Amino acid sequence: MAAQTYDVIVIGAGPGGYVAAIRAAQLGLKVVCVEREHLGGICLNWGCIPTKALLRSAEVFHQMERAKEFGLTADKFGFNLDAIVDRSRKVAAQMNGGIKGLFKKNKVTSIMGEATIVAKGKVSVKTDKGTEELTAKNIIVATGARARELPGLEADGDLVWTYRHALKPVRMPKKLLVIGSGAIGIEFASFYNTLGADTTVVEVMDRVLPVEDKDISAFAKKQFVKQGMTIMEKAMVKQLDRGKGKVTAHIEVGGKVEKHDFDTVISAVGIVGNVEDLGLEALGVKIDRTHVVTDEYCRTGVDGVFAIGDIAGAPWLAHKASHEGVMVAEMIAGKKVHAIKPNSIAGCTYCHPQVASVGLTEEKAKEAGYKLKVGKFPFIGNGKAVAMGEAEGMVKTIFDEKTGELLGAHMVGAEVTEMIQGYVIARQLETTEEDLMETVFPHPTMSEMMHESVLAAFDRALHI
Repeated sequence: MAAQTYDVIVIGAGPGGYVAAIRAAQLGLKVVCVEREHLGGICLNWGCIPTKALLRSAEVFHQMERAKEFGLTADKFGFNLDAIVDRSRKVAAQMNGGIKGLFKKNKVTSIMGEATIVAKGKVSVKTDKGTEELTAKNIIVATGARARELPGLEADGDLVWTYRHALKPVRMPKKLLVIGSGAIGIEFASFYNTLGADTTVVEVMDRVLPVEDKDISAFAKKQFVKQGMTIMEKAMVKQLDRGKGKVTAHIEVGGKVEKHDFDTVISAVGIVGNVEDLGLEALGVKIDRTHVVTDEYCRTGVDGVFAIGDIAGAPWLAHKASHEGVMVAEMIAGKKVHAIKPNSIAGCTYCHPQVASVGLTEEKAKEAGYKLKVGKFPFIGNGKAVAMGEAEGMVKTIFDEKTGELLGAHMVGAEVTEMIQGYVIARQLETTEEDLMETVFPHPTMSEMMHESVLAAFDRALHI
């Protein structure tokens, strides 16, 4: 069979790949997107979207438990875990179908199969019906990543789970161990803890949510403990002994090894890039610790080969992958593009309470040599937050004293994942403290706390 010729071949249909394919097609390029499992990739099918559906169910359940605080009555309520999971899978399926529609609308060819770059500009795809040969001047690799598994802590789907198992659980955990307190680990800990699991989180670093600002991590930890979680920091799971219906975890903390029994373990210790069997190294593409080495424009150093999203390294965020996909598509089409600034990409964690941040932490800003102006404002000082019954939280802003540049913004509390974009825009527009101070924020809103935090950095806060 003769090879099919395209302008762009995209390998992987996750939030980076499918967006790259659509944008390239919008710009008049002939595009094919190859995916081996599900359109939408991990994010849509086994990550961002279904986890948010689960967490929404947990949030509603939590609010039902608080009904009396709001003068409401909600008797004999409970939950059906199978129904919660079924809803999350339906949400993922709906979004998956949406991508099919977008591909059709934008005339993107979609092929389900395993792709290998066999030579420069040539891709071979193994499908259920045989092998298809594709050629294109430009190839975008967007194959994403998968859960990292440590020796001795491998998942079995029964007693030890990865995020995939946790999204389609075989049972409701009674006593749960979560290894790792990054976004994935703490979101699952929050979900199952809210539904009643006795939850322990083990983190090897000195604090939970270790990439966040120390003040935010400390505040979040207090809330997790208040909710009944056990948090073990500077601790490491050395061994898992699997028995009938239970796992005995050997946890090293403070120089001593403790043994604790659990019925379920979720391992959330990071990710590894899906770089295998793609033919990348044979082409001369450099791989560093399972991730493709690229420049700021996602170029691999091999002409016509680009890498975007999780496979191209941190930050491992769906929105970063999508933006890279657009950038590369426009670059291929001859458009002028701007490199992405990692420090202006927000990170969001959808636990309870939510956590969101952008830019430098206070610690990193000091290490970089800045003289700082730091402002903090508590949720308890905001009328909307108190009225909502969400008075536990904090907004923190960090400025360069010399120039007024917003170096970083960090939040913990209700709806902060929606509010953080205000600070992202401020950084993108190189807004100063004066611009933010002169901005009129609507009242009553949670966003007023963003204004107050800026004012607080310059000793001008009005409500604290």
